[in-house]
Amino acid sequence: MEEKIKLLGFSNVREMPVSEIAFEPSLLDLCKQNSCGNYGRCYTCPPLVGKPEQLVAEAKQYQKAYVFQKIYSLEDSFDIEGMNKGQKDFQKLVEDVNELFLATRQPYLLLTAGGCRLCRICGAVTGEPCRFPEKAHPSLEAYAINVSSVAAACGLKYINGQNTVTYFGMVLID
Repeated sequence: MEEKIKLLGFSNVREMPVSEIAFEPSLLDLCKQNSCGNYGRCYTCPPLVGKPEQLVAEAKQYQKAYVFQKIYSLEDSFDIEGMNKGQKDFQKLVEDVNELFLATRQPYLLLTAGGCRLCRICGAVTGEPCRFPEKAHPSLEAYAINVSSVAAACGLKYINGQNTVTYFGMVLID
């Protein structure tokens, strides 16, 4: 499965036991600061995604995780357009991972980089249910996962050099 994920277009993929994932509920304090503007306004972000203890317990029900990353080159460290383009590409690759695991018909949990950006305005804001529940994936951070610690545990670099941005995702399976 590791090779199948990598063939989708990721820079690196690593398998690790879920028992080695660093869960840090204190990370959610950063979400409460609402620097991204999604706190309480997106179904895949805190607090609407669920209580931290329930999310961590859900993740710990799985046995192994595939951690995947994609490294994107930027013109310079202020290349917001390049970062956004990379993020959109990464989300497309995450959907390919979703399709891959849907086909296995086994239970899985897919987590991605940042909150969901499928809708311009989330149904959480307008009082509607999620429009794309099968495509709306929570972030690693929403599940209290310390991404830099996970990267180190897998032998992956969290920061991949000057003028790059790296996005991470993870799929947890039995």
